[in-house]
Amino acid sequence: MLVLRVAAENHRQALIVLRHHHRIPTATTALVEEIGQRILVLASMASQPEHDGLIFFHAREITSLRSMHTTPEFRNCVIVRHPLVQHKLSILRDRHTPTKIFKELVDEIAMLMAYEATASLPLEEVDVATPLEVTKGWRVGGKKLTLVPILRAGLGMVEGILRLVPSARVGHIGLYRDHTTLQPVDYYFKIPGDVAERDFLVLDPMLATGGSAVSAITSLKRAGASRIRFLCLVASPEGVLRLLNEHPDVQILTAALDRELNESGYILPGLGDAGDRLFGTR
Repeated sequence: MLVLRVAAENHRQALIVLRHHHRIPTATTALVEEIGQRILVLASMASQPEHDGLIFFHAREITSLRSMHTTPEFRNCVIVRHPLVQHKLSILRDRHTPTKIFKELVDEIAMLMAYEATASLPLEEVDVATPLEVTKGWRVGGKKLTLVPILRAGLGMVEGILRLVPSARVGHIGLYRDHTTLQPVDYYFKIPGDVAERDFLVLDPMLATGGSAVSAITSLKRAGASRIRFLCLVASPEGVLRLLNEHPDVQILTAALDRELNESGYILPGLGDAGDRLFGTR
């Protein structure tokens, strides 16, 4: 992806500079006029594949891409880089963090990540009667949101998100990983009945081998779900790649993409067994 920064007083001047020095196609003019001074153009140019995804920024705007953009290596993975998320994650990783604090941190990080995960929820305009007059406001519309924790560790992420979206429903998928084969074993599945009308957030603190995530998402799709996101605190490249290969339509949101898995299937550097640390069974 090519990023060009242009010094100009307004977007029309910037267009002149871009056309003169970079020979951008004139077809992008309509997009630029519509978007205005915030981001000059974000366009896919089929006629010039080497420039696909060209982005131009106004000089007075912040030029760094938002954390919601996927990582270069994995188009299905979004790393939530909010400072509070990263700060809390570092404490979460610490082997000396007690169970009580660990639970609180998982809860808080999940809520902060849910803020990013719900950023694309549709809004519908409504009339609001303030103490002084009637005005226009916005409410979340569209499909119903359902949280689906993978038992047991995923339970630690539920309450934080519910505080942010109290109207969300909660389903449950029971899976555990066989420590010999490292494959998921399914023992429980319960979600709301109107599956086709819902958006699903699948929750699990760890995306390690990817087996549990793939199995849970496969079960949801078999039940009729089509709009699914996967939220985790720490992911491995192996798990992200497996989910990309088997469910390329499912976006992953994670607080960290760690280095690798060890021979036992644990994420390195990771944070240990999230379930054991949440429930004091380590």
